[in-house]
Parts: sequence; structure tokens; C-alpha cells
Amino acid sequence: MHLQWTELIIFTVLFLAVSVMGFVAARWRRPTDMLHLNEWGLGGRGFGSWVSWFLIGGDLYTAYTFIAVPGLVFGAGAMGFFAMPYTVVAYPIVFLFLIRLWSVSKQHGFVTPADFVRSRFQSPTLALLIAITGIVATMPYIALQLVGIEAVLKSMGLVGNGWAANLPIIIAFAILAAYTYQSGLRAPALIAFVKDFLIYLVIIVAAIYIPAKLGGWGTVFDSADKALTAKGGSMLLGPNNQLQYVTLALGSALALFLYPHSVTGVLASRSRNVIKRNMSALPAYSFLLGIIALLGYMALAAHIDPKTPQGKPDTSAVVPQLFDKMFPDWFTGIAFAAVGIGALVPAAIMSIAAANLFTRNIYKEYIKKDATARHEATVSKVASLVVKVGAVAVILLISPQFSIDLQLIGGVIILQTLPSVAIGVFTRWFHKGALITGWVAGMGSGLLMLYFTPSPDGSRAHFGGNSFPLANLGLDTKFTLYPGFLSIAINLIVVVIVTLILKAAKVADGGDGTKELDFFVDTDDENPPEEKAEPLVETSST
Repeated sequence: MHLQWTELIIFTVLFLAVSVMGFVAARWRRPTDMLHLNEWGLGGRGFGSWVSWFLIGGDLYTAYTFIAVPGLVFGAGAMGFFAMPYTVVAYPIVFLFLIRLWSVSKQHGFVTPADFVRSRFQSPTLALLIAITGIVATMPYIALQLVGIEAVLKSMGLVGNGWAANLPIIIAFAILAAYTYQSGLRAPALIAFVKDFLIYLVIIVAAIYIPAKLGGWGTVFDSADKALTAKGGSMLLGPNNQLQYVTLALGSALALFLYPHSVTGVLASRSRNVIKRNMSALPAYSFLLGIIALLGYMALAAHIDPKTPQGKPDTSAVVPQLFDKMFPDWFTGIAFAAVGIGALVPAAIMSIAAANLFTRNIYKEYIKKDATARHEATVSKVASLVVKVGAVAVILLISPQFSIDLQLIGGVIILQTLPSVAIGVFTRWFHKGALITGWVAGMGSGLLMLYFTPSPDGSRAHFGGNSFPLANLGLDTKFTLYPGFLSIAINLIVVVIVTLILKAAKVADGGDGTKELDFFVDTDDENPPEEKAEPLVETSST
């Protein structure tokens, strides 16, 4: 493929501009000490409504979203729109959970979800499981941001085979690693403004310009319907995949804010009110997501036929090839820059979140218990570099399809932290032993269901997607469902039953390092909860 020089120059200029912003971010908002996890890993916990909206939005709506959602619509039709309801229902579901988690984390200085679990349930083992789960679920997600960058680089004629051909990807992530190491969470927070502006610009232009060139929305939908019907897909859900659609949407909504990088963006907020405003305003991104999904139908109408060098369908190339075909070169360069920059923000936050989990809940807990705040920050900065190197190695050495499969597994995995983290902020009733047992049951059943899930085209018998056939359970039906939904149900049932058994047997459950008032702390409080709690305790006891 020949180099597309106009596209490449515009892409490079915008990419370098945001990279400069990443380095400048180290001095943004006058950090007190970047060698402290509160500053490096959480931006000083001082981001207001606008910064948090862009940061969390940039964290959740990634380059992979830009590439994968239209790709799924292109290949499967209606099923690809599951992302719409799941991002709509997610925010009301997590509204109360997140403000309580923010408050208790603010009060106790928690940096990760596992920090909270360690204090709430007084169990290093449970905290370790939560930390490992978060890291394992996040790693393939970081690698998948590279899939977005790789897709646009291929369309510009840059990526081929071998290390030299993949040098642009390596350079891009080296720059990302450098400014993240220096600026921490402030870098993606500042870049998120540019990233979101570019994505909104590109998608709104695409929604108007591309259908007009194709003959209008009526032509787009008619052509897409014919193309999907020809390959066995449909623009409507069939009787056998409606349960799959519902459980996938609900399961994904429950998992969205359990990912460590999502929690990191929330903990960086200034106050409870900032979180409340953002949970109310973030659904605006769902409108954008709906238009992004429609790019899949536009690609079908434009007769895009993406193939790998081996001649197999390549859905990751759907959007880049659509833009390359429909837009003039100069605007294609802007569109590709939006996708590339869209990978930088979430990749930076994810690497920081994974590094914080390693530092706080593995390194400090089991390797160096007396680590100082500066030592923690140094270890976390180095760990973030290791995470990025691992992500680049995955994308260069392993098939991108394998990374996508790992990300699907990641959703099932991270759901198993729901009882300890999301429900744990509301109640301490669960026994810590039951939570560990439930985690094992949910994780085991989830992975087992994924193992027995074939790919839709029949090319793989195992780990082929997220549509588990209920016929595998001995049921006479063609219905499928999301394995994560069933596995978290098993997890919760086991947790409740084992808790009842252990409490009846009077098995010791340890203490609770938190107080009820900790879950209502806000930035505007004049007195810390400890000072308020004592009179209430005395009055109650009296």
C-alpha cells in the first residue's frame, strides 16, 4: 500500500501536538508533589465537573469503541447496538455506588478498589484477588487501544510485517509512556479535551456527509439490510438472540465501572457533586455512540470489504476504510488522528490504574510493607512503563483477534469483583470467606462457559465469543446468553449461601476498617468524620 502523505502529515501534526500537551500537563494545576500517588495517580483528587467529564468520557469511549462497535454492526447487524442500552442504563446503576466509594476513598486515602476491599473486609487475600482480577482484565484492554492505532496506520500505508514496519506503533506508545511517566493522570485529563473535540467533530460530519454521498439515510438502511441478509445477519434481533442482547447489555453495564481505570477517573474528582453531575451528563456520549454504531451500516452501503493479508474478514478496518473512501484526504487525516488520539487517553489511564493496583496491593502488601509515599509513586511509574511494554508486545507478537477475545474474557472476569466492591460499599454483611468462595465459583464458571462458547462462524470451538448456548446446559433451546451475566449470578448465590453457613458456624470474620459516616464524606465538610462520629456514638450508647 502506498503512503497517503496528506493523511499522514495531518495525523502526525495532531499527534505530536497532543504529545506536547502531555508533557506540559506535569505543570498543570500546580501539583504539590508528583512523587505521590495522590498527585501522579489521581491528579491531586481535584478535577472539577468539566475536566472529569472529559476524562471519564475519554476513558470509557476509546479508540477500540470507535473501531469495534461499527465493526460488530457491520458483521452482525442489530446485535452491535447492545452498546447503546448498556451505556444508558450504566449511569443510574452506578450513581449511588460511585459516590459512596469516592467518599470512603477520600477519607482513608484509598487509591484502588482493592485498597477499599482490604480495609472494609480486613482480608489481604481478598484484596489480592481483586487486584489481580483488575490487572488481568485491564491488560488486554490496553493492547486493544493499539488495534485502533494499527487500523488507521494500515490505512495510511504504514504498517506491514516485521519490527521495522511496526515502528510507528512502537514510537507512538514510547511517547505515550514518556509523558505518562512524567505527568501521570494529568496528561490524559488534558489531552481528553482535544480527543473528545476531534471525535465529536468527525462523527457529526460523518453522520451528515457520508449518508448524503450515499444517497440519503433511506439508501443506507436499504443497502445495509440487503448486505446483512446476504451474509446471514439482520437489522432486527431474532427470537434466539434477544436474551443474549439483554444479558450482554446488562452485564456490560454492571462491569463498566468495576474496571480499575473507570474507578481511577472517578476517584480523581473533586467532590461528590462532581460525580453526580457527571453521572447525569455522561449519557450524552451515548448519543455519539449511536452515530458511531451507524458507521457500520454506512460501510455496508458503501460496499466496504475489509480483508486481512490472508483474505479473512477484518472488521477492525471497517471504519478506516470507510473514512478513506468517503472523505477527502485532509479530513481523513483529522479522522484518523481522532482515532489515534482516542487510543492515548484510555491507554494512559489504564496503565496508571494497573500500576497503582500492583504498587498498593501487591508490592506494598507483600514485598515492601514500609514503602514510603515517594517510593510507592516511583514503583507505580515504573510499573506503568512495564504495562505499556507488555501491551505493545501483545499486539506485535499475538494475533489482534486473540487480544479481542481476551477483552471479552476481561468483562466476565471483572464482573466477579461486584460483590466485594460495588455491593461492599453498601453492606458489610457478606463474610470475607464467602466472598473469596463466590469469586472462585464465579470465575471458574465464567471461564468454563467461555471455553465452551464457539465462534459464530464455527472456526473455533472454544473462546469464540460471548454468546454461550444454553443447549450446553442440557436445555432444549437455541437461546444464547452472556456468560458474565450467569457467572455473576452464580457468584452472588454462592456468597449468600456460604455467608449464612459461616455465620451460623460462628466463623471469625475479622473487623471493618471503615465507618458508616465515611461513606458520606465530601470535600466541603468542615470537620472530618472522626470528629463528627464520636458524639454520635456516645449519644447512641447512652
